[in-house]
Amino acid sequence: VNLAANVDQQNVNMVTCGGQATIPMVAAVSRVAKVHYAEIIASIASKSAGPGTRANIDEFTETTSKAIEVVGGAAKGKAIIVLNPAEPPLMMRDTVYVLSEAASEVEVEASINEMAVAVQAYVPGYRLKQRVQFEVIPEDKPVNLPGIGQFSGLKTAVYLEVEGAAHYLPAYAGNLDIMTSSALATAEKMAQSLARKAGEAA
Repeated sequence: VNLAANVDQQNVNMVTCGGQATIPMVAAVSRVAKVHYAEIIASIASKSAGPGTRANIDEFTETTSKAIEVVGGAAKGKAIIVLNPAEPPLMMRDTVYVLSEAASEVEVEASINEMAVAVQAYVPGYRLKQRVQFEVIPEDKPVNLPGIGQFSGLKTAVYLEVEGAAHYLPAYAGNLDIMTSSALATAEKMAQSLARKAGEAA
């Protein structure tokens, strides 16, 4: 989402697997309409969560929530992670709820589809599970958001699935693949920038 603005940095953070999967969707809505609140729920297979993930659940939610705001463009962000112990293990699933000012549903959906294609360029297993869902919240029937106040406008719901490439890790470990794929794509862009600068200096 913000790689172009940070490609010259020496150290960048991939945030979290849930962040990599969902923040592009928040940003996609944000570039069409002002986003007041965004909430994401990342559900991953328990078998794909190692000791690092389990020991840092609070850090996951805090970091992802902050990135939803800073990178995604939401005024307020919230993140939830679910470790699903189902057998056989399920693919990574992500749900994104965005509350924004009133906007064209056609434009919002087009922006989301465009962003999904951009993510698929480096994470082929990334996909929308169904069409984007919308709900108009009228001014005379606002909803109350704790810490924000009353809200009316457009509610957008996005449902995602991330399948791993299964080169080494299992296909259900999309949460791990999206991190390595994002890191690789970022490193390639940074290397290209460094090479271009070196060429200009020469």
